[in-house]
Amino acid sequence: MKRFAVALMCFAVVVIGGCEAPKADEKPKPKPIFGETTQDIGQFDPNAGDEISDGKVELNLITGAAGAYGPLVQKVSNIAVVQAVNLFQAAEGRYPKDHEEFMTEVIKRNNIRLAMLPHGSVYKYDVENHQLVVVKEKPGAGGKE
Repeated sequence: MKRFAVALMCFAVVVIGGCEAPKADEKPKPKPIFGETTQDIGQFDPNAGDEISDGKVELNLITGAAGAYGPLVQKVSNIAVVQAVNLFQAAEGRYPKDHEEFMTEVIKRNNIRLAMLPHGSVYKYDVENHQLVVVKEKPGAGGKE
């Protein structure tokens, strides 16, 4: 009987404690990005003042190895895009003329799926330099163009 009472109390704590409605002032937790992919690549505008990520791994005591995730994902994603752009250039004798052609003929045609970047960073294609860059998103910007 004692075990039953303890089990009933534990069940009540879990059920009642787990049914609490979220408070209005609480921000929703960002969903995990590990294993998620995207084909969302904006167009880089050199005059917009975007801060381009340098891709350096910065480790500290607070973030630990998680600080390496963004730069490593950036490097791995860039390998696939560089290869696909070079293949396009070899086949066509030129680089993609604009962002739309890059998305259609390089990303979509090769079904390139880039790993999601940590919050605050977005992929953009630099048409002039024919390369994928990662920029730090400005507060309030959606990252999409």
